[in-house]
Amino acid sequence: MAERRPLKSRQTKWANALASLLVRWRVRPNAISLFSIVFAALACAGFLLSRNALGAQRLVWLVVAAAGIQLRLLCNLLDGMVAVEGKMGSKVGEIYNDFPDRIADPLIIVPAGYAIALPELGWLAGLLAVMTAYVRVLGGSMAVPQDFSGPMAKPQRMATLTIAAIADGVAGLYHWQGRLLAIALALIVLGTIVTMARRTARMARELRAR
Repeated sequence: MAERRPLKSRQTKWANALASLLVRWRVRPNAISLFSIVFAALACAGFLLSRNALGAQRLVWLVVAAAGIQLRLLCNLLDGMVAVEGKMGSKVGEIYNDFPDRIADPLIIVPAGYAIALPELGWLAGLLAVMTAYVRVLGGSMAVPQDFSGPMAKPQRMATLTIAAIADGVAGLYHWQGRLLAIALALIVLGTIVTMARRTARMARELRAR
């Protein structure tokens, strides 16, 4: 079994109760993984629809985007819990566990750039998000312990965008729209570059030490 991202939320009562409910309902973990793409698409739609909206309507669409992001993360949490704690894993589970994330990350991040008329910044942030995961999985392919460290690992990227989406929606009520989302995307770009550098350096140290 592949290594799991360390998550404190995995130990919470609500997460365990929800995972237990899904196990009783016989919801397959692979289906939960695929639903993360559905919620990423919801976030995508929220960002894109906010582009030409103003005021309260724009805030509503950005809240929809933020909700999609968090529901995507909830799927990421529950698929592993149902597979491992619920003993419902499958031989192809690792494909379903990882591949949807490579779709969901850019599906969320890139539209955030379009939402504020900075598509190049969104594409750059989305590409670098995929690259951070590539570096982690590359290490795993060489039998190096997978490095989930940040400062802009997936949970940090998604938290940054969630907070920025809501805050930018509120700021838009006062005609300050776009600034906070732009700052968030810039932070994701800089943070993912640092994250890739840290993960690559640790991977190299591990390989040299063998």
